[in-house]
Amino acid sequence: MTPQTLDKITSLQEQRFLLPGHYTWEEFEKLEALTADAPGLRITYLDGCVEFMTLGEQHEAIKSVIAIFLALYFFEKGINFIPVGSATRRAKEKGASFEPDESYYIGEKKENLDLAIEVNITSGSIDKLEKYKRFHITEVWFWENNNFSLYHLTNDKYEQIPQSQLLPELDINLLVRCVLMPSIIEARTEFIKGIRQ
Repeated sequence: MTPQTLDKITSLQEQRFLLPGHYTWEEFEKLEALTADAPGLRITYLDGCVEFMTLGEQHEAIKSVIAIFLALYFFEKGINFIPVGSATRRAKEKGASFEPDESYYIGEKKENLDLAIEVNITSGSIDKLEKYKRFHITEVWFWENNNFSLYHLTNDKYEQIPQSQLLPELDINLLVRCVLMPSIIEARTEFIKGIRQ
């Protein structure tokens, strides 16, 4: 009997690639169709620019942990919310198609999302806020370099803010600290303790 060996499993790192050139919406749709069956590949379109992104394990772990803590916060504070994850936002007339990593309606479902979160392990090429502005998403949080940058839409323009205006009682520093903790069980305990104070 010959021993069987398992194939080595590798996890790809997040990578971003801006496709050279300018593409019409129809060309973008053809690219989407060609890559539809590629697992872990995300494609973004903005004004003729096409960007591909692979989703690495680190990216997926961080976005999932952020979603867990936000759900804990909403439940603990009795805030009704509708999580819609990375549902695609796309419109030819807006010249944009993209998927936030996590997104939410707060309170009830309405025409536009209240909150979108994007995790950036590697720097992107496409204007990050422009695509969100076209869909009138009230607040956008970017996770970059182990920290959050928060933006709130006011008069059709995003302004960077130190504290969420949608969730003014949420301690962003506590959230960051807990996301970075190696033990999710210990992080959950610290987070719940922190939001109950």
